[in-house]
Amino acid sequence: MKKFTLPKDGGLIEAGLPEGILHSYERIPAHIFEDEDVASADLAEVIIRAINGSYGVFRLGLTTGSSPVSLYRELVRRHKAGDVSFENVEIFSIDEYYPAPPPSQSRNNRLYEELISKIDVKHDNVHVPRYDEVKSTVTESNAAFDKMAKGLDLLVMGVGERGQLGFNEVGSSEKSRTRTVLLSYNSRKRQSVNFKGNIDETPRNAITMGVSTMLSAKRIVLIAWGEDKAEIVRRIVEEKPTSDCPASFLQRHENISFYVDENSASLLTRNVAPWLVGPCEWTPKFVRKAVVWLCEKLHKPILKLTQGDYLSNGLGELLEQIDSYDQINIKVFNDLQHTISGWPGGKPNSDDSTRPVPSSPFPKRVVIFSPHPDDDVISMGGTFIRLVEQGHDVHVAYQTSGNVAVHDDVVLQHMDAARELGFGDRFEEVKEIIASKKAGEPEPRALLELKGAIRRSEAKASVRSFGLNDQTNAHFLNLPFYETGGIKKGERTQKDIDIIVELLNEVKPHQIYLAGDLADPHGTHRVCTEAALEALNQLKGADWLEECHVWLYRGAWMEWELGKVDMAVPLSPDEVIKKRHAIYRHLSQKDIVPFPGEDSREFWQRAEERTENTARLYDELGMAEYQAIEVFVKLF
Repeated sequence: MKKFTLPKDGGLIEAGLPEGILHSYERIPAHIFEDEDVASADLAEVIIRAINGSYGVFRLGLTTGSSPVSLYRELVRRHKAGDVSFENVEIFSIDEYYPAPPPSQSRNNRLYEELISKIDVKHDNVHVPRYDEVKSTVTESNAAFDKMAKGLDLLVMGVGERGQLGFNEVGSSEKSRTRTVLLSYNSRKRQSVNFKGNIDETPRNAITMGVSTMLSAKRIVLIAWGEDKAEIVRRIVEEKPTSDCPASFLQRHENISFYVDENSASLLTRNVAPWLVGPCEWTPKFVRKAVVWLCEKLHKPILKLTQGDYLSNGLGELLEQIDSYDQINIKVFNDLQHTISGWPGGKPNSDDSTRPVPSSPFPKRVVIFSPHPDDDVISMGGTFIRLVEQGHDVHVAYQTSGNVAVHDDVVLQHMDAARELGFGDRFEEVKEIIASKKAGEPEPRALLELKGAIRRSEAKASVRSFGLNDQTNAHFLNLPFYETGGIKKGERTQKDIDIIVELLNEVKPHQIYLAGDLADPHGTHRVCTEAALEALNQLKGADWLEECHVWLYRGAWMEWELGKVDMAVPLSPDEVIKKRHAIYRHLSQKDIVPFPGEDSREFWQRAEERTENTARLYDELGMAEYQAIEVFVKLF
């Protein structure tokens, strides 16, 4: 199934543009693909040609982590098709925990499961930097691996959110070799997702290939997918080398390239300000993007921009092809102002010619898809509340149970409360279930059911707080792909899509809200959104779909850039408080969120800062000043 990306609307005209100009801002040439599957197919072809064109043993270095999974699958597919044999290939992994944990929690688990177990590579030709205490000391073992890994024919590596290469973290030297490293607290926190979020069970040490060993490879390809990698991709590709970003040292390699998808490449100059690189296609939204960029760069509101501002910042082509600077200012100001609406479901009996949502029909039937049981109020809680209060028939569909995000202690607290209230004493029974958990294995189903029930009760309390009927209008879909009992989820299948199709056919909505947050660190948002879009694709031809519109909201990590926004819903101070109180109902996620990523703030804090920052940006562009603004992109 196709990966979801936003439709393009204007931008750099790359056809016929010389490579030197296209990569003029890049210290490592970036090759941008529609999505990771397309990129992986292209990279697999590069690897296969190199293997098939080699004489003797081909030495291939591969990264650990989740980034290469689509590449592994493509290599397996091509191997089964008879396009390549790995019989004369040596595979080198770049890192492993020390001491090595059980296979299910190994850094190389995906490498073995997704690739090595499915191809004809010889067992003795697979090299992982593990310590073999029978044969040597750890220092001798590392030195032996380093010697073997020197001068690889091709090295493919993912990069961490801070520019890590394997476990070469911030501060690593470009002269470093294969060695044992002490993992920082932040690194262990990131890795704890492989240990059920328990940092105490996460290894404190690892063995990693060194930066100088990596630089000795004959060819290097870096890979990165998703918006959460966008900022570090920009640093690696466009900023000077520094130990604060170890991957930037690879700029010095003479044969290196960076494979990225459109989302991870979103902050590169050729995407942020493509008019600085070459000729552009100037659509209305792309014009708005350029004007907003200019305002933010010069700290000026739209209507104060001058012709000199445009000309001295690379936007002369815009004036030549579109209009005079003052007319562009007025058009963009009006365009952006018309995105603002306090009526996300449409204002009844009013002129809707400049409003983002038609006034009729009224009231509308609305479905808000929430990947986890709290994304609805975190991401668009103010808009959700307003839709309900303005009389629309609003339904919220929680796509997954969110059960693995509940701490064991929270379950025990609920069981203790039930005991204290006289509703039954099962505290010790549940305590034994928790004690029976085994590292690296799915949680017991009985425990997951309790955790799912806690998340459902919180979601219902949240929507009740602003008047939604939680018995008729809150739907818990429990999509099967999520129910693995662990952090690693299953593949999306037709079963997931059928559940969504059934709900949509039941409600027949005029509006659908979906998570457009492709930076979700655990991937659930993307899977849920793609499942809903596939359901809509399979429903093509349904009468109700002809007047249905899909709106995309963001999550707690990022916000839409103003150049893309189609609707901006302003919130008053009181509405911000109502939204905060709805988020508060998700008590299991307060203070002790198991997988918070790098940002330790609670979700309500992230959400408020994000929406208040959006309001500030509108204010600085010359719009009215609001307390907060939630913004949306219209997909269709």
